[in-house]
Amino acid sequence: MYESYYGLTSKPFQLTPDPAFFFASKLHKRAMSYLQYGLSQAEGFIVITGDIGTGKTTIANSLLDDMEQDIFAAQIVTPKLNPDELIKMVASKFELDVVNKSKSDLLEDIEYFLSGLAGQGKRALLLVDEAQNLPLETIEELRMLSNFQKAGKPLLQSFLLGQAELQPILRAPNMEQFRQRIVASCHLAPLNRDESIEYIEYRMHHAGYNGNKLFSDDAYTAIYEFSKGVPRKMNTLMDRVLLFGFLEEIEQFALDDVQSVIDEVKAEMFLPEDISDSALPRNTDIPADNSDRFTHKGTQIREAEYYKKMLFELVDALDDAIKHKIKLTQYIDRLLKKKYKAYVRLKTDDD
Repeated sequence: MYESYYGLTSKPFQLTPDPAFFFASKLHKRAMSYLQYGLSQAEGFIVITGDIGTGKTTIANSLLDDMEQDIFAAQIVTPKLNPDELIKMVASKFELDVVNKSKSDLLEDIEYFLSGLAGQGKRALLLVDEAQNLPLETIEELRMLSNFQKAGKPLLQSFLLGQAELQPILRAPNMEQFRQRIVASCHLAPLNRDESIEYIEYRMHHAGYNGNKLFSDDAYTAIYEFSKGVPRKMNTLMDRVLLFGFLEEIEQFALDDVQSVIDEVKAEMFLPEDISDSALPRNTDIPADNSDRFTHKGTQIREAEYYKKMLFELVDALDDAIKHKIKLTQYIDRLLKKKYKAYVRLKTDDD
């Protein structure tokens, strides 16, 4: 409805995950790097967790959209499946006949299918979304599936995506064997204010917007504070904001415009009223300035921003190391493929 008014070619803030609108924040880039690294390893589990609406499924769809042709990928969104139900669903996703088949029959069919892929120079990837819904015994069944091998190489690789509740499940004492198979893991956090602004502008421009600055700084701040930097919440709000702008013929959104929509959304979502600062308990024992505080060993306690900066620098360094490792792994993989093809040609010539 509002697309033509703002010169858009598509809806920029639809709720359905669309890989074409994938916005790569620092954490999302890292998660994607882990997934790509996992693919290059061709074994083990990659675990991506995050709060509701932080973009786990969008990352998964982006990965599948850019998948190499030699990978047969199957994606399942899991309700609370028991082990037998999981095996049946996996077989179905691999396009195998599951009618009147026992679990042992399905496992044989899955292994035969995976071996057939390997014989064609291909491999299989199982992407499990909403994995926090799986019981412990079902996650253990996933580990058992990873035992299928041919010539010492695993036939199936799995990625698990889930909400934060997946983390304590994997930390359970009886999940030690599964944890040893995890190649890498990453937790997606909400976007910060600057990333939220970049997210909105990226989606608007990707949908065809080429006009002037559409939102004031105060309006952006209100959007961020309401959404807490969660992409899905931003999508819901921004869709309503643009509709409001179309109905009111707004060419640039001020704080009052956005706040009007926020108030409407709050009322519709039955959100509680904001608690005033005066009603909050205060801790008068904490000094306002931490510059003169020390540990018992004499180490100065600095402001939180100092430690945040250090952590961000460390994260950047780790990200760079991962990228270099991925590039090296991909190079070695291409080199091995070339040598294998040359070996096959030599064998054919000898025959």
